[in-house]
Amino acid sequence: MTQSVIPVNLPQNPYEIAIASDGIDRLGSWMKSLHLGKKAMVVSNPTVFGHYGKRAIESLKDAGFQVSHYLFPDGEEYKTLDSIRGLYDAALEAKLERSSTMVALGGGVVGDMTGFAAATWLRGIHFVQVPTSLLAMVDASIGGKTGVNHPQGKNLIGAFYQPRLVLIDPTVLKTLPEREFRAGMAEVIKYGVIWDGELFGQLEAAETLDRIEHLSPELLREILVRSCQAKAEVVSQDEKEAGLRAILNYGHTIGHAVESLTGYTELLHGEAVGIGMVAASRLAVTMDLLDRSCDDRQLALVQKAGLPTQIPQGVDFDAIVAKLQTDKKVKDGKVRFVLPTAIGKVTVTDRVTEDLVRSALETLR
Repeated sequence: MTQSVIPVNLPQNPYEIAIASDGIDRLGSWMKSLHLGKKAMVVSNPTVFGHYGKRAIESLKDAGFQVSHYLFPDGEEYKTLDSIRGLYDAALEAKLERSSTMVALGGGVVGDMTGFAAATWLRGIHFVQVPTSLLAMVDASIGGKTGVNHPQGKNLIGAFYQPRLVLIDPTVLKTLPEREFRAGMAEVIKYGVIWDGELFGQLEAAETLDRIEHLSPELLREILVRSCQAKAEVVSQDEKEAGLRAILNYGHTIGHAVESLTGYTELLHGEAVGIGMVAASRLAVTMDLLDRSCDDRQLALVQKAGLPTQIPQGVDFDAIVAKLQTDKKVKDGKVRFVLPTAIGKVTVTDRVTEDLVRSALETLR
């Protein structure tokens, strides 16, 4: 795969997304070019660190950085303030300074927590994203949303804090579990629905989307580049979700509720988003915002990616409706939904009643 560089053109904190094969081995030189301080801490989890930690650290040391590392336990259930305290302790022990950098080497959980720690340690130190899951590559690592979960809801504690660099190495996807790859495809499909109808068409033309080895190198490159471009374009226009950026939450409103109600252990984030997208599309059809044929096309694509499309057994509809009230997008007591109006176009509305939500959920049982 040839190297691609996508700018995120923010007025205050612009940065680049670099997509480069074997990019982990060039992490040090990329960071050196940013003129960061000499100290760097690689933050990861045991699984990812076992695969790529040594290469990342060697690259940083070769570029002249003084390197330490810290590992979070693996799993969404550890995305808590208690886990962050451990990283703060490690930062203190390593004597990280304001010019120092935390390097997030991992998936969305590692990236979100590392970014939040970097935003709050010494009131803000440098932060670099090296995403190792498809979901993190196309979504979580871009845009500066950082945070941890509260027992009552996902990502309720957090900050907008932009990385200095996002370095995507597609070769690391070869060690990504199949289920994690499928979960990442949910976010890719999301971009096709909300922003890039051409990407949606390319996904439809693919024979299957559920395993990386079934994708051609050309399609994988298109998926990464077009998804990153979509996220960069939206974030550049609306850094802190004052308006347009809300469309990136497509599928996440009901998805987050289901994820929370299953204790962050039954479903991966992307699987919950897949369910949420199907529900949102059904809502749009019910409200005469979307043609049923578009709903069918999205459902077929979600299924092609091997993602779940039904609410898990035991999850109560009343509990979902109640959980929606803790969603971060609630405004003046009204839940705002992102609903598709065509392939490649969505609208944000607060005119979704509880009865409409229950009706849409019934089709997913």
